[in-house]
Formats: sequence, C-alpha cells, structure tokens
Amino acid sequence: MKTIFSGIQPTGVITLGNYIGAIKQFIELQNEYQCYFCIVDQHAITVPQDKQELRKAIRSLAAFYLAVGIDPNKATIFIQSEVPAHAQAGWIMQCISYIGELERMTQFKDKSKTQREGVSSGLLTYPPLMAADILLYKTDVVPVGDDQKQHLELTRDLAERFNKRYGELLTIPEVRMPKAGSKIMALQEPTKKMSKSDPNKKSTITLLDDPSVIEKKIKSAVTDTDGVVKYDKENKPGISNLMEIHSIFSGLSFTEIENAFKDKGYGDFKADVARVVLNELVPIQNRYYELLNSSELDDILDEGARKANIAANKTLKKIENAIGLGRKRK
Repeated sequence: MKTIFSGIQPTGVITLGNYIGAIKQFIELQNEYQCYFCIVDQHAITVPQDKQELRKAIRSLAAFYLAVGIDPNKATIFIQSEVPAHAQAGWIMQCISYIGELERMTQFKDKSKTQREGVSSGLLTYPPLMAADILLYKTDVVPVGDDQKQHLELTRDLAERFNKRYGELLTIPEVRMPKAGSKIMALQEPTKKMSKSDPNKKSTITLLDDPSVIEKKIKSAVTDTDGVVKYDKENKPGISNLMEIHSIFSGLSFTEIENAFKDKGYGDFKADVARVVLNELVPIQNRYYELLNSSELDDILDEGARKANIAANKTLKKIENAIGLGRKRK
C-alpha cells in the first residue's frame, strides 16, 4: 500500500474552502493509502504566535480531523512537535538546500513583505522542514494546493540531491493536486478564493460558524440579476460557486442541479445550498465539541505520536548513517 502524508498548520479556524479542498478528501484517501495526517505546529511558529492560542488551535485541528470522519484505526494523526525526528531531519535538509533556491520560494517572498517585526530565518528554511516531514515517512503521494506546489517541487529536488550524494535512500514523492471544483470562492467576491483572512466576514464560512450564521451567509451570497441557475464560471461566478458547493455536498452533477431549479429562483436555490451544507456540517460540529476536551482525543494523539515516532526514527537513522553522523559501534 502506498503512503500519503499531509500536514496542516494550526493557525486559526478552518474554512469551508479548507474543508472541501483538503480535509474532506482525506476521508477517501484513508481507505486507499497508508495515511499520516500531521498538525504541523513547528511550521506555525515561523511567524509570531500567542502561546495559548496556538495550543488551542492545535487541539482544535486534531478534533476536526476526527470529527470529519478520519478513522485513527486507518490513519495516523499526530502533532509534529511530538515527533523530534522532524526537526532533526529538517536540519539535515537545510544543510543540503541552497540559499538561492530558498529565497526564490514565492511564499517566502510574499510573507517577508508583510512581516513588521523582522523576517525570521525559519520563514526562509520552512521548505526544508516541510521536505523532512514528507520524506521521513517514505511518502509516495502528497496532496497539495497550488500554494504548496513549489515547496513540493523543492522536496523532490532535495530527495534527488540526497540520493545522488549518499545513495538511493529517500522516496521521491508525487504531487496530488485537488480534484476539479475543490477551489471554493468567496461568497461576496466570487472571483477570489475563500480565505479566513478576508476582512469581509460574510465572504467566508468557517466550520465553527453557528448553523444560522452559515445559512445567512449563503443566502446573502453575491449572484447576478438574470435569475437562472446555470453553471457558467466566466459569466456567472457567484451562482457557479454556489453550484460547486451544492454539488460537493449533495453529490449531484451541475446538470442535475440546473434541472432541479429550472423553474425556481435564486432564493430557493440558496436555501437548498444551505440545507445540503448544514446536513453535513452540523454532525461534524457536534462531534467536534464532544471530542475537543475529551481524554479520547488525547489517547488518539498519544497513539499517533507513538506510531509516527517509530516510522520517522527508522528513516532518520538511515539518513544519519548515510551521511556519517554519530558513532558506529565496533
């Protein structure tokens, strides 16, 4: 069975776009692959974080992983900082990285422009740590969005560089892009991606929004004036975005949705979008709050850390031996 690794930073609430674009797909993947789902808290501290808020966000993300349907008997769920091999292998990956290739990373260039208190070196060396996260588990496939594709290409370059210098040890991971239609747009500005940093809170649905708030946001979503429920991304971006959301949650095709609302207005359509979304999200919210402060969550994370440490340490030892680190007993 092939292995998948995915890491998400615990940096605030999960949006509907995050859920559809990444986490929702994990449920299918756990039946097809050996899966490692990591809460990458060490990546989060490349920018300043409040200690208490970070700890809350770590636990919250872990609870969401389970609430959406990830089965700890099928997948390993763990926190990055609880597996020291990540930082150890991250240092090794830094040592085979070049300053020039790290400075060319688009995310580093973008984030460094907005840092007001100086740019941390961690922001620059974030990609080698990400490479270590992936390579420690002999990962075959990594599901990523467009914003992480460049980092995945660097991971592949570093693995190939290591193998050329020290022998064929590291698995070269393949990129798995999100399914078509998994990029959800802002409700108030449907030509841009839904984002938790959007100043217009009506544009973004989060998984912790109250059901009444979710319904209100969907019903106030920007559409157009012709009143026809038809998929046309270029000319009807608002309706097309709502149709994508409906299709993902209902399982209906765009044609089936168009036929269902052929003689109905946008009000009826938006109400039904809210219905299919809430049918899935309300049980997730209930399970999330049940897990959040439970010993069950801690037990699952403890077991995940144990399993991840075994796998990661095995690869780390091989990496260190290949390089010549430490002692080799006679």
